[in-house]
Amino acid sequence: MEPVYGTVLEVARAMWALQGIRFTEVDFHKFPRAGGAVVAINHTGYLDFPFAGKPAFAAGRRKVRFMAKKEVFDDPKSGPIMRALRHIPVDREAGSEAYQAAVAALRSGELVGVYPEATHSRSFELKAFKSGAARMAIEADVPIVPVVVWGAQQIWTKGLPKRLGRNNFRVMIGVCDPIDPVGPPDALTARLKREMQAMLDQLQHLYGAHPQGEPWVPARLGGSAPTLEEADALDAAELDERRRRREGRDD
Repeated sequence: MEPVYGTVLEVARAMWALQGIRFTEVDFHKFPRAGGAVVAINHTGYLDFPFAGKPAFAAGRRKVRFMAKKEVFDDPKSGPIMRALRHIPVDREAGSEAYQAAVAALRSGELVGVYPEATHSRSFELKAFKSGAARMAIEADVPIVPVVVWGAQQIWTKGLPKRLGRNNFRVMIGVCDPIDPVGPPDALTARLKREMQAMLDQLQHLYGAHPQGEPWVPARLGGSAPTLEEADALDAAELDERRRRREGRDD
């Protein structure tokens, strides 16, 4: 029994109902009902992780332990909740401890949620993938279950105002076929990205016509979001600025 996780899920479901969120669920039956697995999720907004947990909950009320940056655990408000939910803190400067904790959880039969892009995609396209999800799956000998979320960026995402009221937004969630942990990490990572891109394309097609000029819509679909190349440049500039501030504090 995990009363905190159960309470958080009930609160989340109540909030989704109040917001009038309309979910489209694609291939939830593909989510494994038992055993450890790496749950690989695309990252377009701050609410990707609770939405990506829906297929797991549908597969026998399973729970996902998400890997999240250490700063969230250090926060006095969110930290106690994250620890109670048994999520896994990641120190970006020293990630080996989080990696080993994730592998141990996978071997014990847990679901571990990972963002292969490592950070938000400002373009809402798939960024370059890191190989961590593949390496964990190979070491723990568990499958990767790709889960793709589309539309959550309308509600709350980086650089845009929150829209948490009753907006009746549509959120699409799709589950890909589980991927066996076979092959070198780079090849497995490339396959993971192909599978997730195919599901993203499917969800965007099911969504239908996207409103033109909207900042949450990719440039490729007629929106005003930055292109993938422009978004990568923004990310690089932000990373450089964080590094300069950190080095300034160290002087």
